[in-house]
Amino acid sequence: MRPPRLLASGDSAVLVVFGDEIDPALNRRVHALAAHLRAAALPGLGEAVPGYAALLVHYDPARLDEAQVQARLAQALDALAAEPAGAAPERRFEIPVRYGGAAGPDLEFVARHAGLTPDEVVRLHAGRDYLVYMMGFTPGFAYLGEVDARIAVPRLETPRVRVPAGSVGLAGRQTGLYPSESPGGWRLIGRTDAALFDLGREPPSLLAPGDRVRFVPVAD
Repeated sequence: MRPPRLLASGDSAVLVVFGDEIDPALNRRVHALAAHLRAAALPGLGEAVPGYAALLVHYDPARLDEAQVQARLAQALDALAAEPAGAAPERRFEIPVRYGGAAGPDLEFVARHAGLTPDEVVRLHAGRDYLVYMMGFTPGFAYLGEVDARIAVPRLETPRVRVPAGSVGLAGRQTGLYPSESPGGWRLIGRTDAALFDLGREPPSLLAPGDRVRFVPVAD
């Protein structure tokens, strides 16, 4: 296991890079460091933003310089390495999805691309649990992975101007859920009526990094 790299990101953030691939083990390390920093509440350090395999740590340059931040992050990484590895608490969700038709206009394309029938694509997509690696793009958008390699597809060459809320998309070996209407370039294979993001709820986002999701096909 190679050590993380600490890279300056502008004049008020440091990027902690654990690797360069989509991997659950790397992602666990990202979120373990984020949780450690939140609990430590170190003076001068701000928000920690997780990605697939890196953590962007903001800091106040009026209180700390980059060398001090890197030293504090190195100490946090050493402390984590010394702790016994434990299983993180895990939440599980079943998300009902209407596949194909108007709800999933790209299902036929995915099937042709994979040399499968639409029903086989649905079976493969709904046949495994997915890890929520990170949130991003729009509030409540969950990046999940990884889908079966047989149904991995490229993004649209030209993104749609309007993707309906609840749409389920594919991009490479990622699958994702659009929590609200927005532009988007993922291949849409279905849609859910689940409330993925609700400002009247605390927290507003239904899903969070570390959650497990399984899609359940439902009829219109």
